[in-house]
Amino acid sequence: MKLPILTIVMTTIFTGTMLTMISSHWLLIWIGLEINMLSIIPILTKNQKPRSTEAATKYFLTQATASMLLMFTIVFNAMHSGQWTTTNIDPNNMIVSLTMIIALTMKLGMTPFHFWVPEVTQGVSLMTGMLLLTWQKLAPISIMMQMFTSINSIILLLIALMSVLVGGWGGLNQTQLRKILAYSSIAHMGWMMAILTFCPSLTMLNLLIYLMLTIIMFTMLNMNTNTTTLTLSNLWNKSPTITMMILISLLSLGGLPPLTGFLPKWVIIQELTKNNNIAMATVMAIMALLNLYFYMRLIYSTSLTLFPTPNNIKMKWQFQPKKRSLFLSPLIILSTLTLPLSPVFSTLN
Repeated sequence: MKLPILTIVMTTIFTGTMLTMISSHWLLIWIGLEINMLSIIPILTKNQKPRSTEAATKYFLTQATASMLLMFTIVFNAMHSGQWTTTNIDPNNMIVSLTMIIALTMKLGMTPFHFWVPEVTQGVSLMTGMLLLTWQKLAPISIMMQMFTSINSIILLLIALMSVLVGGWGGLNQTQLRKILAYSSIAHMGWMMAILTFCPSLTMLNLLIYLMLTIIMFTMLNMNTNTTTLTLSNLWNKSPTITMMILISLLSLGGLPPLTGFLPKWVIIQELTKNNNIAMATVMAIMALLNLYFYMRLIYSTSLTLFPTPNNIKMKWQFQPKKRSLFLSPLIILSTLTLPLSPVFSTLN
């Protein structure tokens, strides 16, 4: 894709997301979502391969269905309340509450509407997959945060619990790294939505750390174009430093202390316990071990094994990497070493 066209498309994506995030009128929010959805289609199909076209088609059909359902909910709510603002949603109206949650969770790719996320992520390039799993989550989450007081908390907690479970189980038998990160995204969305009705600021904290870790993982995988577990197992012979950083980032993404990824899980479990949801916190903590398991499997194949070579030289000739990232080093530091700042974040409660 040529630079002027790419600039126009990325500007449109940014504009659509910002329009949704700063608006309080349902019509403007819906328009922002539509702009965002239509402008990312050229990004998904820029490889001009059948797999990319299939992924873009799946993404369009799913998002268009969610947009149609969202518009139905908006019109239905306006007929009963007479207003178009996000704060005027009746939580006792089950039709509005249920259809709104279904539309937004379909946008976010949460269970039971998660099937499009691994398939679309697998069909596009690494950097496009990063855009899909990071930037495209901002607009729906901003809507959820604007109307969290009107959301049926029982339905949302049930969807969050199923997302954490499916995000853990789905990644167990995967060898494609993009699908593994897609299932990781589903699980992290479940953690964010589980705490939304209790403490929205913790949802923002979890979102920030998730975005940082996902950007780091996709950037490091893109540096050597690693897309499968097999290609990742050859990385130790090529880039041992990047391999070590992938190891630490995966542990942080799994929420293992004393890394930064442990912080959101810690504060979310603490907040759920304060609100007498001890059983929910316990089940989510146990299911988080599923994610940690397939991260550890990746770490084993990447860092703890050496790929067999036909000669006695274990290390390949070290070339300078062609793909560089200016912000990789500070992002790695932030994603691994900020747990001592947890007393600052604990004041968000």
